[in-house]
Amino acid sequence: MLFKKDFTQKTLNGVQMGNGTIAFQGVKLNVHSFCTDGVLIDTGARSLEKFFIPFFENLSIDQVMITHYHEDHTGCATYLQKEKKFPLYMSNEMIASCKEKADYPLYRQLFWGKRKPFHALPIANTFQSRNATWSVIETPGHAKDHLSFLNRDTGQLFTGDLYCQEKTKVVLREESIPMIIESLERVLTYEFDEVFCSHAGHLKNGRIALQRKLNYLLDLQGNILKMHKEGLSSEEIKSQLFPKKYPIMRFSQGEWDSIHIVHSVIKQHSTVC
Repeated sequence: MLFKKDFTQKTLNGVQMGNGTIAFQGVKLNVHSFCTDGVLIDTGARSLEKFFIPFFENLSIDQVMITHYHEDHTGCATYLQKEKKFPLYMSNEMIASCKEKADYPLYRQLFWGKRKPFHALPIANTFQSRNATWSVIETPGHAKDHLSFLNRDTGQLFTGDLYCQEKTKVVLREESIPMIIESLERVLTYEFDEVFCSHAGHLKNGRIALQRKLNYLLDLQGNILKMHKEGLSSEEIKSQLFPKKYPIMRFSQGEWDSIHIVHSVIKQHSTVC
């Protein structure tokens, strides 16, 4: 299989950004790693290791913070731990799982590579870097262990996969739209403006972008519940709200799909009721 790979890097407002991209059969995915004030946030994918390692080599790193366990964010963690001896920190939720051999679908292994086991330490509610204090914010929904990191001194917020894009059309089977809504509401209680997203990159007006995504999801959730109350099935709701079929849906054999958005909203509503 011929995967097209690319890598770009730049520095913006004191944040060094490495962005790896991989494309195959109409599916194009990317992931960022960020470094600022001695803190590396996320480690990139193992399939892009040949690009990320030279990027890491030119950084001044004291510690590594991981937003969540997914393989595109933890793929180079083993290298950073074993070869560079950097301490790794993440939510305690998935630390035990990351110590074991990764188990995820073949298409994700083909795109992102096979993550090797690593040993992370549980992260606290706050941490210190060279010149700043950071808040660790629980932002589950995309993944149950998802965290966002706020540099209190600069007002820069690193959101992992909380944002990605404003108008979500497809999600992973494990994702929960109601939980993402709660997480967006939570981060918006903090003081920040600039956002660094692991896929969208730098969002200059980050607070506005996150608020717009929250508004979109609230409206979407309301429409799903309204249609569900009217007696429409999940598939009927999906066909009306998300008529387009995206390549990732076919390529992932349904692990990525719009139907998961509908299911998560209805499931949460049924649980609450």
